Amino acid sequence: MGMFKRSNTSAKGFDWAGFGWLFLFFWYFSGITQLLIQLTGTSGFSGFRQAFVMSAVWLAPMLLFPSRTRVMAAVIGIVLWACSMASLGYFFIYQQEFSQSVIFIMFESNISEAGEYMTQYFAWWMVFAFLAHTAFAIFLWTRLRPVYLPRAKAWAVAMGLLVAVIGYPLIKQTLKHDTFASALESFESRVEPAVPWQMVVAYRRYLQQLDSMQGMLASASKIPPLTNLKDNEAGKPTTLVLVIGESTNRQRMSLYGYPRQTTPNLDKLRDQLAIFDNVVTPRPYTIEALQQVLTFADEENPDLYLSTPSLVSVMKQAGYKTFWVTNQQTMTKRNTMLTTFSEQADQQVYLNNNRNQNARQYDGDVLEPFSKILADSAPRKLIVIHLLGTHMSYQYRYPPTFDKFTDRTGAPVGLSDDQVPTYNSYDNAVLYNDFVVSSLIKDFAKTDPNGFLLYLSDHGEDVFDSAGHGTLGRNESKPTAPMYTIPFMVWASPKWREDHAWNFSNDLGRPYSSSQFIHTWADMAGLSADELDDKKSLVSNQFVARPQLIGNPYSRPQKALIDFSLIKPKPPAEGSVAKQ
Repeated sequence: MGMFKRSNTSAKGFDWAGFGWLFLFFWYFSGITQLLIQLTGTSGFSGFRQAFVMSAVWLAPMLLFPSRTRVMAAVIGIVLWACSMASLGYFFIYQQEFSQSVIFIMFESNISEAGEYMTQYFAWWMVFAFLAHTAFAIFLWTRLRPVYLPRAKAWAVAMGLLVAVIGYPLIKQTLKHDTFASALESFESRVEPAVPWQMVVAYRRYLQQLDSMQGMLASASKIPPLTNLKDNEAGKPTTLVLVIGESTNRQRMSLYGYPRQTTPNLDKLRDQLAIFDNVVTPRPYTIEALQQVLTFADEENPDLYLSTPSLVSVMKQAGYKTFWVTNQQTMTKRNTMLTTFSEQADQQVYLNNNRNQNARQYDGDVLEPFSKILADSAPRKLIVIHLLGTHMSYQYRYPPTFDKFTDRTGAPVGLSDDQVPTYNSYDNAVLYNDFVVSSLIKDFAKTDPNGFLLYLSDHGEDVFDSAGHGTLGRNESKPTAPMYTIPFMVWASPKWREDHAWNFSNDLGRPYSSSQFIHTWADMAGLSADELDDKKSLVSNQFVARPQLIGNPYSRPQKALIDFSLIKPKPPAEGSVAKQ
């Protein structure tokens, strides 16, 4: 028992090996999943780094009470092991990191669905992986031994660890933010990659976002339906599909004249598509844009999404069974509004439960649930597919087989060497997006439907496209054309074309903002109501061109809204792209 007594004198040499075994034991439970994430390229390095730092917090009690090292390590280890089994198992099945979205899906699914998932995805090798994971944790525990320091030094080191890992970051975030709540949220993002905080933070945020979403849904349920709604398709079997893209700038699509062949599949379908080439988004951010795109809100009336029906609600009022398939993150502070839109549908399919937006997630995952929904027996269906599209980080948006653009061929000559890889990865993401969107059209066509499929992106993205090649991403305060120019195209089935006037050749160049989209969608679908305005429909004979307003409608004064024509791009000069 003598070896477990605290020494009251200075140690001749610190037991660095024992200290290392302790750290390795506690890091292992968070580190194993983060290491797999790194090895598979699923996400960036930040999660790995944060888990590494947070694991040091468990060393404090070991230094303060060395005589109880093994007991405390066993108790803490069991909790960490249980949490790591959940996160590791989730990674094995979905190649995603555990998040509050996972908890949302768990509570949204019933026992039958959970069993179906287990049957479909569980593999025999997982049993051995779990056993190996547990066995190695036990092995590490057997290597643990007390690490002694004089009492004063032990307290100093332990407090130093707690301050460095928890205190300093929390104080730093508090000073950076206006409120403690926002500071705490930022701090939670730092600790979230480590177990057990992964579960604790995920559950707390889930409850927050669920409460917010339920409040939105309760408010939406009180919104009155459209007045005098009439449906020209009433009583007819009809399937309509809305595909919402993400961060895709039409100027980078060969379908719209881009010199690189980034949309070969859609190019082949060109004769079957109505391709509108003068549509812009009102705002360069997903939530803010879709609040207008999917409701009666627009730049001059941005709050109408709170008091008017959404597109999904309108279609339900018309008698459609509604489905929402999304590859966007499900439950985050930013995406709660999107989830609220999706929850208004009759059925939802949530595919992306990653904690981090910068994680490998492919839109091809939407194809299987889309095919299943097409086979649904409901005679009238609305299917909304929300893609992750070409959202940064672009290299995570496409599988290796779509890594086509790897050099300067076809790229602007003004790009610097360090910009070329990012520029190419965006084009590769557009190439994969072409595969997904064209596959949705082809799968839809195979069912011989009576209906149409419309694809548009929520907003664009400037990937070194504008003058000077210095802009990457989106910035509403410094707008450039690529942030707002979006693809907008429609495919209609032969059955639909037989009974509908579907020649939009005179409409394709009309200046239009997707903030008026609900009027165009309703017109195409054969719906009319007192609240719907044919003058705002892109395909109506009554269409009236109006300024394509962009900007933050909540800014003061509202004169901050500008006409997109003021930043409209000029045609590229001859020789402005590199040639092989």
